Amino acid sequence: MFKDLGIKGRVLLLTLLPTSLLALVLGGYFTWVQLSGLQAQLLQRGEMLIEHLAPLAAPALQQQDKVLLERIARQSLEHPDVRSVSFLAAERAPLAHAGPSMLNPAPSDQPGISLLSGQDATRFLLPVYDQHLLATRSADSERSAQLLGWVELELSHQGTLLIGYRSLFASLLLIAGGLAVTALLALRMGRSINEPLRAIKAGVAQLKDGHLETRLPPLGSHEMDELAAGINRMAEALQNAQEELQHSIEQATEDVRQNLETIEIQNIELDFARKEALEASRIKSEFLANMSHEIRTPLNGILGFTNLLQKSELSPRQQDYLATIEKSADSLLGIINEVLDFSKIEAGQLVLESIPFNLRDLLQDTLTILAPAAHEKQLELISLIYRDTPLALRGDPLRLKQVLTNLVSNAIKFTREGTIVMRAMVEDESVDSAQLRISVMDTGIGLSDEDLRALFQAFSQADNSLSRQAGGTGLGLVISKRLIEQMGGEIGVDSTPGEGSEFWISLSLPKARDDADDLPRTPLQGRRVAVLESHELARQALTHQLEDCGLEVESFAGLQPLLEAVSQQHQHERPLSLAVLGITAEQLPPEALAQHIWDLDRLGCKTLVLCPTTELGLFHESLPDAYTQLQAKPPCTRKLHKALVEMLCPQRGPGEPSAPVNGRRPQILCVDDNPANLLLVQTLLDDLGAQVTAVDSGFAAIEAVQHGSFDLVFMDVQMPGMDGRQATEAIRQWEGEQGRSATPIIALTAHALANEKRTLLQSGMDDYLTKPINERQLCQVILKWTGLSLRNQPAHKPVSPAPAPSQIKVLDAEEGLRLAAGKADLAADMLSMLLAGLPGDRQAIRQARDAGERTALIERVHRLHGATRYCGVPQLRAACQRSETLLKQDDPEAQRALDELDAAIARLTEATAQSA
Repeated sequence: MFKDLGIKGRVLLLTLLPTSLLALVLGGYFTWVQLSGLQAQLLQRGEMLIEHLAPLAAPALQQQDKVLLERIARQSLEHPDVRSVSFLAAERAPLAHAGPSMLNPAPSDQPGISLLSGQDATRFLLPVYDQHLLATRSADSERSAQLLGWVELELSHQGTLLIGYRSLFASLLLIAGGLAVTALLALRMGRSINEPLRAIKAGVAQLKDGHLETRLPPLGSHEMDELAAGINRMAEALQNAQEELQHSIEQATEDVRQNLETIEIQNIELDFARKEALEASRIKSEFLANMSHEIRTPLNGILGFTNLLQKSELSPRQQDYLATIEKSADSLLGIINEVLDFSKIEAGQLVLESIPFNLRDLLQDTLTILAPAAHEKQLELISLIYRDTPLALRGDPLRLKQVLTNLVSNAIKFTREGTIVMRAMVEDESVDSAQLRISVMDTGIGLSDEDLRALFQAFSQADNSLSRQAGGTGLGLVISKRLIEQMGGEIGVDSTPGEGSEFWISLSLPKARDDADDLPRTPLQGRRVAVLESHELARQALTHQLEDCGLEVESFAGLQPLLEAVSQQHQHERPLSLAVLGITAEQLPPEALAQHIWDLDRLGCKTLVLCPTTELGLFHESLPDAYTQLQAKPPCTRKLHKALVEMLCPQRGPGEPSAPVNGRRPQILCVDDNPANLLLVQTLLDDLGAQVTAVDSGFAAIEAVQHGSFDLVFMDVQMPGMDGRQATEAIRQWEGEQGRSATPIIALTAHALANEKRTLLQSGMDDYLTKPINERQLCQVILKWTGLSLRNQPAHKPVSPAPAPSQIKVLDAEEGLRLAAGKADLAADMLSMLLAGLPGDRQAIRQARDAGERTALIERVHRLHGATRYCGVPQLRAACQRSETLLKQDDPEAQRALDELDAAIARLTEATAQSA
């Protein structure tokens, strides 16, 4: 409020407010003092008057002379302010009264004067004694005083109040007069200040409106004149600055006009350059699409015919050459895919799908594909999916799998030994979506801070020397980062040099409809299963998988405790009816495994063996039903569930092959303009048992469909004259006109840049395969769209007990060739090296045994056992395995096992001498 007042108002306020407060305080104080004095005088006059009446009325009170008392009372009313007078007898009976009735009640009795004041009057009461008859009283007379009566007097306050009101009115008049004079002086002073300020305000307003020539005159006071002079100097400076600014504006306007002309010319040039860039980008895209087709087409022939050639009778050296060709072609195909994916992302042409998928199947399929590479380096692959993680999601599973494949592949490349773990957990969850965290942790070389900064840059890798060892284009992580960011997620890495790395993905995906039949638990629900797995984390993951299948899991640290538990609980109400063994050939040789499986089967316990992919061939021959009882690590939950169900409730008898869904051979039409590709697909399908018709153009495909009946059509996309899309549209139109059901048409395409799948499906095709193709893809797509199986499963071998040690071959040339990767020269060299060191090993084992040196004996047997792993000497290998196991367990049977080992060495030496 005070801020809203002007200078005039503030002067008035500062002048009048203190003066008014002071006048009111002083006037009020003096008025109160005067009224207090008048009141005191009134009471004093009343006391004097009543004391004067007491002696006068004493004789009349003694004689009870009412007439005299009446006359005294009336005479007392003549005194100022006296309102009423009464005389009372000693017993308080009224004797005489003058004036109106008393307003106040009678005061209390006291020896002296008592009074009681009201608003309008004060009432006095005085007792009259006989002493009032005498002029003087002594002390003795006071002690014998006799009460004669009472005198009452009431004084009115009206006179006193009137005098007070007059005094107050006079004070108010004086205060008002003083305030009026003060206000006049304040107005005069405010006007002397406001007038110059008003002139200054008008001058500043003129300056604000642009009249910079305005100047202020002298204002009549020293301070105001200084202020006016300052404003005048400011106006002069503004006028000079405006003139300079106007000149600068005119100069800048001329410069801008010239620059606009230059920019207009440059815009025209940029527009031409933009059109040229867009055209160049279009040409680049077409070039990449065409190069994709042109490169993949010969690669399709190379890989396909390499696969066919590997099935023919070749020497080990030729098989080695073909394997090198196939590996090189696969590497070239991977490089092409990475470069084309990177170009697609850079061009902004990558379109992500949104389809339902199962997260667990996607993660486990990724590890299944990369398991052979990891097992070649003796790495352990593990997948851990937390139970609260939603599995039914929507997204682009192909691209997500591409990212995970790259992360796991990199972990395998840069890990020499140890474990690679893929984890999936939920960070946040709502009704419609889930925030996931998927990580890949390894125990590899780790990354430094400098490596981390350059990790997600194109064409760069963590270390040049390592990149030379592991190969690659350096685009994998860049593509993965772009894909995850396009999905709306985030990718990162935590690493410690020398300890390992953890790559993680944080991604939010919408939920899909839950699949109630994802893992049907019957008839596994409530069954008990024994698990053997030496790796702690792998055992934990396997336990979770089996529990997800509805099984009750009991883990064992070794095979012998597992066998004892199965034997003890054989007659139990709920026995251990299943056994899942995660083993390697080093932990448990195939020959010994066969005997243990035979023992478990006799106890009513079915056995499922999990081994590294590189050792599937070793265990395949040792299992009674390898197609059901043998799976590769890491196990897939769905396959694991299916195998366990088949073992408990087989759908076919032992030895019966699994027949196709339909007994007839599938009728397949193959369309491709490339003779090599056409021959490859035709040969693959012929070998798989299909009846194939091959044509080389879209026109021939239409004619073949119109004159024949086919279960499925494989259609090449790019063909001269009429391409695959046009041929498909024509076939669909003809089928609609004829009222025939649609024949499944599968596209064979080598494109990798455009959004090929959506375009193909819109043209009427049902599915597509990307070149190069293989037998597995052909079998899957034909079974999917026709329900016809191409290949019969081989007959299962009946269950038989494992051969006794004496029945195991001493020398197995075929096994030696297989262990040497098909290289006969290498197999012969490995056997020669073993035989050359065999006498020394035999002598060292005997000396350590005789000397009782258990540690040295275990080391010698272990060394010999390691040498037998790469040669076809199954009997000696089994003897070494048994001896080493028993020695480590400090079993009394170890001495007998050592005798068997010595006999096995002798038999091998004799057998090689005879064969030589």
